[in-house]
Amino acid sequence: MRNRKNRIARRSFIHSTMALGSGAVALAAAAAEPAKKTEDLNVALVGYGTQGQLLLGAALKTPGIRFRAVCDIWKDFNLDGASQMLRAYKHEHRAYVDFKEMLDKERGNLDAVIIATPDFCHAEQTVAALKAGLHVFCEAPMSNTLEGARQMVQAARASGKILQIGYQRRSNPRYIHCAAKVLRELKLLGAIQAADGQWNRSLQPDRGWPKRATMDEAALAPYGYASMQHFRNWQWYKKLGSGPLGELGSHQLDVFNWFLGAYPSAVLASAGTEYYDKTTHEWPDTIMALLEYPARQGVVRVFQQVVTTNGNLGYYEKLLGAEGALVISEAQNLASLFREASGPDWGKWVDLEYLIQSGKKPVQTEGETKSAVSITETVSPLHYTIPVEINDSFQKLHLDNFFAAIRGEATPNCPPEVGYAAAVLTAKIQEAATTGQKIHLKPEDFAVQ
Repeated sequence: MRNRKNRIARRSFIHSTMALGSGAVALAAAAAEPAKKTEDLNVALVGYGTQGQLLLGAALKTPGIRFRAVCDIWKDFNLDGASQMLRAYKHEHRAYVDFKEMLDKERGNLDAVIIATPDFCHAEQTVAALKAGLHVFCEAPMSNTLEGARQMVQAARASGKILQIGYQRRSNPRYIHCAAKVLRELKLLGAIQAADGQWNRSLQPDRGWPKRATMDEAALAPYGYASMQHFRNWQWYKKLGSGPLGELGSHQLDVFNWFLGAYPSAVLASAGTEYYDKTTHEWPDTIMALLEYPARQGVVRVFQQVVTTNGNLGYYEKLLGAEGALVISEAQNLASLFREASGPDWGKWVDLEYLIQSGKKPVQTEGETKSAVSITETVSPLHYTIPVEINDSFQKLHLDNFFAAIRGEATPNCPPEVGYAAAVLTAKIQEAATTGQKIHLKPEDFAVQ
């Protein structure tokens, strides 16, 4: 009977975690108008590059989603590839090179648009889609400028439509569980003292392109690109992208804002382009930042690192508290907890199956005393995992939340206010790295009035 009660309690515990979503941070999103429930949502995809391909593949696995249009300026490669994929799934659609033409000709035929174009396109396309009465899922980061991100927030509020930003950890059940239960409700880590986020990516050559699909400069210029080199490697140019910090690190910066329930009060940073050619890689290939988050016990110091020349240590976020530590990542289902030997016992949560103990408790042999342990040795902490399994891709989970919000069945896990705060922090770190100065911040710096 006890085991049955524990299983019931655990299911209730997990389900309540999923329902909480990312609401731990007090960021109010604009109230979107209730959407009528229909059997199918008619959707358009804009941008069929690397991320667009992932999003399309994820959305095609979701029942009730019909792609009616696709748009990409690279007709002979991306656009044709997207159409081929949609035909294979029997989605009747129209293909467009020009985004404005798509909005005009598809007026009244669409419910939502998924935007997976380069960062500098996000603001203009998102604002136009919202004004056209469409719900928008926009990849992260929001924009390569704060003004662009601010315009997106304002347009979402004015339209009453849903704008979901692609910080997909916000819809990841393991991250939700850790934020809502491990940190907020159970407070297993105790007072958090420090945190560490790293995103280490292997060396990658510049993206090339098949010569048969080359677009000339005259065809690229109206869309903001000077050459195929710019078009294919836009992430590295300041007018086009947000650099590795925006592309990668901003996802982790958003996690710290969320998990710590606060925004930094100060930022220090150092960065440089140490490996790549600076004429073709304007953004730093290596950046390290120290953030100071206000906390009840004083300050939580957070180290953030983005390296694009070695990927051996992968990417993860760590939080270190007085009573335990958490290591979590999207990679390899990593979500581990480590209890400090001096902290409260977690046996209750193991018995209730809220945690799974992976390591065994040390056994003290007869006659052994604490003084027998060398002061130079580090006692291995007890290792735990969380009982949350993920069977869908991270992209699908975040899109599912977006589609559910359109139908009035959920609230968006990552509204534009959340994305804007991450954009502010990204910009301030880059500013601190450029100036070499410590930048002080106020909570109002992270909000759009």
